[in-house]
Amino acid sequence: MPGIGTLKQRIKAGETVIGVSVPLDSTRSQLEEILSKDTYDFLTVDSQHSPYNEEKLAALCITAEDLEMPVQFRIKNTRHAYLIGNILDLGPAAIEVPLVEDETIVDEAIEAFYYPQQGKRSWGGAARHGVRGRDDRLEYAEWWNNNGVLCLQMETVTGVINARKLAKSGVDCLTWGPADLSFDLEAHPDFPYRTTDDCVRHVLKQLEGTDVRISFRNGGPEQRDHYREMGVTVFMERPIT
Repeated sequence: MPGIGTLKQRIKAGETVIGVSVPLDSTRSQLEEILSKDTYDFLTVDSQHSPYNEEKLAALCITAEDLEMPVQFRIKNTRHAYLIGNILDLGPAAIEVPLVEDETIVDEAIEAFYYPQQGKRSWGGAARHGVRGRDDRLEYAEWWNNNGVLCLQMETVTGVINARKLAKSGVDCLTWGPADLSFDLEAHPDFPYRTTDDCVRHVLKQLEGTDVRISFRNGGPEQRDHYREMGVTVFMERPIT
């Protein structure tokens, strides 16, 4: 993986890190082809809008770890936050929770994501990210709590308003779903921030003084500079063709 330090450490330090979306059934050769097109720091896989199979996710994470690429997985629904620990046992290094608006979901996600005493994640799973060579329960739990990446997706006006409250200890990124946010902005014509960019700037202002970062689905590298200048440091992009 490019850079020095783990993905979580680099995100918290405000380094620019770039993820690339890949199909769940990608083979090693397909991943290598995608990764050859640019310098990427993690892979993103989606189940919110795509078919999901646990065996395929576990297989992809094994291949990705061999390539030293952490996998970020977006779960299907906000209300599935209680399943985060089960999904992490399949090998993702990062979780993205869609459509987060209130602190109750944040608390549930943190509890399911982290091991005690930071959270309540259950112990087990041979396919877990980084477990190889860390057989001791307390050793791996501490390692995971210091390296796993938890992301919450901002997709509504309510989420934008509550961003500072949602950026709790244990949350690494607030990610952006520009399309759904645009729907909600259209439904709230009196909201003072009229564009996605306006909302990003507003949330960045709220996050000042924290180590929670903005992660943005910017499409491709041609938009990186625009959002980097705004203060975005984490990018999620489609593969270069």
